[in-house]
Amino acid sequence: MAIEQVLISVLLFVVLVFFIHGKFRYDLVALTALIAATFLNLVPFETAFTGFSHPAVITVAAVLIMSRALMNSGIVDFIARWFNKVGTNLTLQLIVLVSAVMVASAFMNNVGALALLMPVAIRMARKNERAPSLYLMPLAFGSLLGGMLTLIGTPANIIISTFRSETAAQTPFNMFAFFPVGSIIALLGMGIIIFLAPKIIPHRKGQVSRDELFEISDYLTQIRIPEKSKVTDKRVQELEKITEGDIVVIGHIRDGKRFSNVSPYRHLKVEDKLIVRASAADLQELIDTSGVTLSETHKLTMERITSEGVEIAEVSITATSDFINRTARNLNLRSRFSVNLLGIARSGGRIRSTPGAIRFKAGDILLLQGPESAIQDVVSQFNLLPLQQRDLRLGKFSRVSVALMIFITAILLAVFNVLPVQIAFMFGAVTMVFAKKISLKELYDSIDWPVIVLLGAMIPISTALETTGTAQLIASQLLNLGGAYSIPMLLLLIMAVTMALSNVINNAAAALLMAPVAIAMATALTVNADPFLMAIAISASSAFLTPIGHQSNTLVLAPGGYQFSDYSRLGIPVSLMILLVSVPLILWIFPL
Repeated sequence: MAIEQVLISVLLFVVLVFFIHGKFRYDLVALTALIAATFLNLVPFETAFTGFSHPAVITVAAVLIMSRALMNSGIVDFIARWFNKVGTNLTLQLIVLVSAVMVASAFMNNVGALALLMPVAIRMARKNERAPSLYLMPLAFGSLLGGMLTLIGTPANIIISTFRSETAAQTPFNMFAFFPVGSIIALLGMGIIIFLAPKIIPHRKGQVSRDELFEISDYLTQIRIPEKSKVTDKRVQELEKITEGDIVVIGHIRDGKRFSNVSPYRHLKVEDKLIVRASAADLQELIDTSGVTLSETHKLTMERITSEGVEIAEVSITATSDFINRTARNLNLRSRFSVNLLGIARSGGRIRSTPGAIRFKAGDILLLQGPESAIQDVVSQFNLLPLQQRDLRLGKFSRVSVALMIFITAILLAVFNVLPVQIAFMFGAVTMVFAKKISLKELYDSIDWPVIVLLGAMIPISTALETTGTAQLIASQLLNLGGAYSIPMLLLLIMAVTMALSNVINNAAAALLMAPVAIAMATALTVNADPFLMAIAISASSAFLTPIGHQSNTLVLAPGGYQFSDYSRLGIPVSLMILLVSVPLILWIFPL
C-alpha cells in the first residue's frame, strides 16, 4: 500500500469517527478534512475548492431554493386542506400522509416536505386522540422513500449522477432514471410502513397534549409587589438580577390590565403583579431577598400568560439550527427578540427545571412566548421548525400555478437535455425570484449551507480516494472478500456497507465515499457501472435504523417521543425489503 493510500485511508477513518461521534458539525469536520488533505498533498492546492463549483453542489442549492419558493406559493398547503376529508381511519390517514410526503419529497427537499406536513400529522393525532408516534415516523420514512424517485429527490442521487458522467464516462442520469427502481421500492416500503407501524411502533405520549407536556404552573408563578418591597420603583431587569437565580418576568399586571410583552426597563410600582418563570428554590430566594409576596394560588394556563399580539408557539430544533449547544441565556432571546422561553421538552418529556441554562439539542421542542412577528424572526433566523398548525395559505390557485409552472419548466429543460440540470434548476431558482415567489433574503436562508459545505469539501476528498488508487484497493479487497460470490451478492454487499454508513453519517457523504468504490468494482469486473451506482443511490437513502442518519428522522424524534431503538423496529423490515428487492430489480432494469 502506497503512502498516499495509507494517508487517505487514515484521514477518512478519522472523518468517519467524527461524523459518527457528532461532537462537531459535519460541515466543519469535512472542511477540516479538506484542509488536512491539502497539507498531506492528497488534494492539490489549486483544486482544493473546486468542489464548491461542482454541478452537484449547484444543483442541490438550486433545488433548495425552488423548494422554498414552492412552499411560499402554498402548493403543499393547497393539497393539505383536503386532509380534513380523510376521516378518522388510521390506515387511510397514513396512506394519505405517506403518499403526500413521498410525492412532495420526489420534487423538493425531503426535509422541507416533511416540515410542511408534520404540523398536519400532529394535528391529526391530537384531533383523533392518538399518539403522534403513530404518524411521525411513517411520515419521516415516507420522505426518505420519496427521495428515491427522481434525480432531485435527494443530494445523494445528484452526486451519483455526476459521478456517472465524470468517472464512468457516460451521460449523467436523467431526471427520472431513478424512478423505475425507486417507485417499486417506495410502494413496497409504504405498504410495510402502513401495515406494521400501528402494530410495532410504541404508542408514546409525545406531543398529544401541549398542556400535559408543558405543565407551566410547575415553574410559572404570579407574585405581588407590596408597599415595602425592595423592588418598588426598580426596573424589571433589576428584579431579575436581585438574586443569583434564574428569574425571568414574562407577564405584568397593573390596575387590572395585563401586559405579556414586558420590557426589561419597565418601572415597577406598588401592587403590580408579575408572572415570573423560576424554580421553587430561585423563587424562594427572590421572595426572601426582595420582599415580594405570592399572589396567585390557582393554576396558570396558557391563556393567562398571553395577550393581544402575544402568542405561545411550539417549535422544534432542527439538526442545523444555531440553537444547538447554546442556551436561552447566551442567545439573549429576550433582549434581542422580546421572546421568552417557557419550557423545553426532550424525547417526549419535559425537562423539569428552569430552562434558561439548559443546552439545546437537535430535536428539542421549545415553548416560546412573544409577539408573533418576533417568534417568526427567531424561527427563520435560527432554522427552527414550527409544530403548531399554521393557517393554510390557500389563496388563488393562480398564485400556486405560477410557481408550479416555473418548476415544471425547469424539470422539462433538464429532462429533454435543453440545458444541463444545474443550469436548468438555477434558471428556475432565479426565475422564482423575479416572479416574487421568494425574496432574496429567503433565497439565502433556504440554502442548507452545512450540506453545501459538506459537499464542496468532500468532493475533492472523494476524488483523491480515486486518484490515489485507494478506491480500487478497497474494491479489490471487497472482491476478494466476496470472490466466491456472484455479482448480485457483491451488489448486496456494497449496498449493506453503504446502508450502514448512511445510518450514522449524512447520506450525501455516504454516496461520496462509496461511489468511487462502486465504479472501481465495476471496472475490475469489466461490467456496466450503472447497477453499482444505482445500488449506492438506493442504499444511501435508506437511513431507516437510527434517528441520526438523516435530518428527517431527527426532526420527528422529540415530537414523536421516540427512543433511539424505536427506529430499528420499523426500520429493519423496511431495510431488509430494500436489500432483497433492489438487487434483482436493479439488474433487471440496468443490465450488466
